[in-house]
Amino acid sequence: MQILLDILDVIRHMDDHLADISAQFGGWIYLLLWGIIFAETGLVIMPFLPGDSLLFAVGALIANPDSALSLPLMSVLLLVAAILGDAVNYAIGRYIGPRVFSSEKSMLLNREHLDRARKFYERHGGKAVFLARFAPILRTFAPFVAGVGRMDLARFWMFNITGAVCWVMSFLLAGYFVGHLPFVKENFTYVIFGIIIVSLLPIAWEWYRATREDVAAESLPAGTDTAE
Repeated sequence: MQILLDILDVIRHMDDHLADISAQFGGWIYLLLWGIIFAETGLVIMPFLPGDSLLFAVGALIANPDSALSLPLMSVLLLVAAILGDAVNYAIGRYIGPRVFSSEKSMLLNREHLDRARKFYERHGGKAVFLARFAPILRTFAPFVAGVGRMDLARFWMFNITGAVCWVMSFLLAGYFVGHLPFVKENFTYVIFGIIIVSLLPIAWEWYRATREDVAAESLPAGTDTAE
């Protein structure tokens, strides 16, 4: 419980914590931030890391006149971290998926769930990988499940790269251009939680659409071709 409270405190006061870290570590902050973004996207056991709020706060920190950080350098490094993170996560899922989901009796890690993951990524894979970039927790699991479902590699890389560019640059530039404004700094906690809520909206909409499609498909008479 205490760990969750500590994480929440970091998210709420990300700007203050980041400024302290930058002052303490200097140029090493580039490596530290690279590692955080890579870990959140690349290690399936790290879904709790605050990617959205971190990117926004980094942009705001760079915009500070007293900051020596470079926006172009930071952008390139964090883009590489996000792209490589998803790629590693996908590779782990693709390698261990068939082994982990090989049981016929397990309630969770069974062959049926592996087949479902494959069918899902054949149908919605690109959209899922792209949209998950903007959803906390989901962005950590989406590439892993894509690997488990053996999503086409070229298609995965296309949506991995485009998703990373849109995610990293949108939050980084948003922080850079508005994060230093007095209103935003005074209400940073609300801004961060607002970012998280907005990030979840596309996922919620797609879930709603998919639910409606499934309900509509189930209501059709047996043997009806849903492609018509």
